[in-house]
Amino acid sequence: QVQLVESGGGLVQPGGSLRLSCAASGSIFGFNTMGWYRQAPGKEREFVATITTSGSINVVDSVKGRFTISRDNAKNTVYLQMNSLKPEDTAVYYCNFRSGFRTNIWGQGTQVTVSS
Repeated sequence: QVQLVESGGGLVQPGGSLRLSCAASGSIFGFNTMGWYRQAPGKEREFVATITTSGSINVVDSVKGRFTISRDNAKNTVYLQMNSLKPEDTAVYYCNFRSGFRTNIWGQGTQVTVSS
């Protein structure tokens, strides 16, 4: 079973920056997609960004130009660099790992709070 360990969340002022990390461990092989989703209080979980093993990236429009997703395949780790943070970015951020059609793994989430 693949396990995900997230880190990097915290409290930051509007306009600040934060970098999230998610390390995957376990039976990892072949092509996969790793990424980030977030869930604000009273809201549904929403897509933020994903990146494949080969480097193909998708990012939600609301964070384009501010967030950058990257990965280190040797370490099976995905990162989310968040710049110019806004209060509306406040949410629990969940790491996600997908492989093939049947493997879909979630991290337990890390809190990001953007507030003055």
